[in-house]
Amino acid sequence: MKPLHFLTLVLLILAVIIALVPQNTTRPYKLTAEQLLAEIRTGTQFISPDEVADQIIKKDPSVQLIDVRNPREFDQYSLPGAINIPLQDILSEQNTDLLNQSTKMNIFYSNGSTEANEAWLLTRQLGYQNNYVLQGGLNYWLETVLNPAQPGNNSPNDEIARYDFRKAASMALGGGGAAAVTTAAAPSDSKTAKPAVVPVKKKKKAAGGC
Repeated sequence: MKPLHFLTLVLLILAVIIALVPQNTTRPYKLTAEQLLAEIRTGTQFISPDEVADQIIKKDPSVQLIDVRNPREFDQYSLPGAINIPLQDILSEQNTDLLNQSTKMNIFYSNGSTEANEAWLLTRQLGYQNNYVLQGGLNYWLETVLNPAQPGNNSPNDEIARYDFRKAASMALGGGGAAAVTTAAAPSDSKTAKPAVVPVKKKKKAAGGC
């Protein structure tokens, strides 16, 4: 992506954040726009489809998938074990303990990356940690995990290994039988390494008040 297009996208996302945040919110922002932009440039909020597929197959209890699409889309299709928190409800008080905690790694996803990234930006701006985004969303998930393209005969070994894993994952997650998954491990890739869950100190509730 060209730098100008990237900056335009970032500004649009920040504009959406401003529009979504209630004017009377009592939760002050912890990060400035400049700090958010610096984190966006690193791309550390993204988790690859391969890593998420591996976590789903292993039923990793430390991971919580969060679908930020509307309930109708969620009911039509969702990832195994996911819960639905529509983007417009991300800042709801009832979701604070789920999104600002130290025991699970939350992974937001939507059809693409835009809405999930907006959810991450909103929570990150409030200082929440342990929240991430499924790279490419469900569209990329469909392309890479459920319908992986077979590499050529002369492809590098790591590319062939990645295809073997995705094919096995597709069989397990698409109804082809989970037994095949045991024969293929997730491809080794530093970009898909699971981030460490960062502890968040819980604040004591103030006595009295409204």
